Amino acid sequence: MTTPGFRPTHVVPPHGMPAWEAPDPARPTVPLDPLLPVRLMERRGDWGRVLCSNGWSAWVDGRYLVAVPQDPPRSDAPLATAADPRPLLGRAEQALARYRAAVEELADAGLDGESFRRRTHGLRIGVVVDGEDVWLYDPARERWLYGDGNRLSTYATDRAPEAAEAQDQDHTATRIVNPDRGSR
Repeated sequence: MTTPGFRPTHVVPPHGMPAWEAPDPARPTVPLDPLLPVRLMERRGDWGRVLCSNGWSAWVDGRYLVAVPQDPPRSDAPLATAADPRPLLGRAEQALARYRAAVEELADAGLDGESFRRRTHGLRIGVVVDGEDVWLYDPARERWLYGDGNRLSTYATDRAPEAAEAQDQDHTATRIVNPDRGSR
């Protein structure tokens, strides 16, 4: 169940994060999943109370939350092959079908917990649709993309900036040249 009008202000860091029932380290609760969109509701020093899209809230170390822009980028450009959301939507649909099949087999006692973990290991899916807006997670490139119905653009990435740039461009090896000494 999603809370009506939920708008995330942050996402959980790429490795997830611990959570607490109250701003008290003695009261841990279920940790938050990596890249989970959350809304920061309250701050108390380093503590932050977050609200998840399903209405569940918890306290976290607010210093580690990753802020997201409030206004996603929009484009009036026509659909471009590289920015076409359909292939990524298709891959997300296939991954979700694989996950659902594993859940159904687990529920029917056809899988034990370890077999379920093996079957779903490495499976990452991320899709948020809000009217014409869509956020898709691209696990191959470790990034979230935003689409407004016309095209996709990178919204957030798990990789360091150098790695994110290199994944989209084919750079040949270069040498640093010092004009006084020649190439190194």
